[in-house]
Amino acid sequence: MRRLLLLRHAKTETDAPSGRDQDRRLDDRGHKDAARMGEWIADHGPSPDMVLVSPAVRAKQTWDLAWEAMKAHVAAPLVEFLPELYGADPAHLLETIRTATIPANPKRLMLVGHNPGMHEFALMLTGSGDAASSKALAHNLPTAGLAIFDFDVKDWGDVAYRRGKLALFVSPKLLKQA
Repeated sequence: MRRLLLLRHAKTETDAPSGRDQDRRLDDRGHKDAARMGEWIADHGPSPDMVLVSPAVRAKQTWDLAWEAMKAHVAAPLVEFLPELYGADPAHLLETIRTATIPANPKRLMLVGHNPGMHEFALMLTGSGDAASSKALAHNLPTAGLAIFDFDVKDWGDVAYRRGKLALFVSPKLLKQA
């Protein structure tokens, strides 16, 4: 069994001072939401063994704040920053999962990235799972949204579209409503 956690970066400023999209930073809400999602992961586990993060400032900040909220409660994962995650489409995200985990081969893998690729990827992975989560995820993978998939496979190389069981979808907005 393998578990995949897809975490979209948290809410950002509209424009970076540099003018480069990759340099956009989290705004105040983004800081709070990233920490809230880290707390949720620590409380509901299991936490990731490995985390692959886009090099964009907002993705790095999201991971850093989530990790800060988790680190007293969970084991430290292996973390890699992968340039190819910035702007990745579903096909590229699938290939990243299949190949970037060698030789670590974690049981639980997290990607921290961007829409539209992450949302499209989540929709393409969903084959079964929690009906309420599927309905909520169908509309959007919002900032700081987390989609959790289980795959009944022994190796990440066997992960395929429509083979994932959507275990849960959570977002800061859904947590406030709970």
